[in-house]
Amino acid sequence: MTSTEPVVRVRDLRKSYGAFTALDGVSFDIGRGETFALLGPNGAGKSTTIEILEGYRDRTGGEASVLGTDPGKGGLDWKARLGIVLQSSGESGNVTVREQLAHFAGFYPHSRDVDEVIAAVGLQDKAKTLIRRLSGGQRRRVDVALGIIGRPELLFLDEPTTGFDPEARRQFWDLILTLKAEGTTILLTTHYLDEAAQLSDRAGVIAGGRLIDIGAIDEIGGQDARIPVVRWRDGGVLHEERTTTPGAVVARLGEPDALEVIRPSLEDIYLDLVGAQS
Repeated sequence: MTSTEPVVRVRDLRKSYGAFTALDGVSFDIGRGETFALLGPNGAGKSTTIEILEGYRDRTGGEASVLGTDPGKGGLDWKARLGIVLQSSGESGNVTVREQLAHFAGFYPHSRDVDEVIAAVGLQDKAKTLIRRLSGGQRRRVDVALGIIGRPELLFLDEPTTGFDPEARRQFWDLILTLKAEGTTILLTTHYLDEAAQLSDRAGVIAGGRLIDIGAIDEIGGQDARIPVVRWRDGGVLHEERTTTPGAVVARLGEPDALEVIRPSLEDIYLDLVGAQS
């Protein structure tokens, strides 16, 4: 594939299980070096989409191309160009962290240095510890390490920070931003909307098997969804006003009780989008 071709190209993607339609005409592209978040509630079709793109699940209809290859036909050479962090862990518990990573590094022609990867996911102190003795959050870090050890061109991250404490999540974000700076293309699913906002260039919102919105992180939902709300109390009564000029409203009000200007977050906009579909 050329550098101008999308790393992921999806057109009218469909997946049915008997009478149930899991995906109903999903289309999007992901450019080289882009971090794209696929957002949606449980059962919306996110995991089905990702599993099709990873080559784990066949599609019912539509077209899909990943790194210039139909994922349903990708061979070992193609798979070696991918990094995959699944929702559930599949690592062996009877080897150490370093042994497991060294084993997986041998599968790739241009793998990362094992000790550098261990440091990148914050497991230096656990390198010689059996995986079965790690906490849930530490095991999740092993999953991430296994996903990046092969220096992938495209990294799939399916709910990667589940089980992480706040500090570990921030460290993980730094790691992903480093990978992004190196040119890695990333497809992310997450229920943490602040995570999507911090890490992603664009996002697609999927609900009921359909892509209901797609765009840059700061454009999802459209301009109207981003209009600030001025909220205050007067005589014990709560008031609020949506306005594109919150400064003028505040100046008019003076200093009422509990005055605040609320600018809708990605989470607010996402919840409005998904709520409108239910």
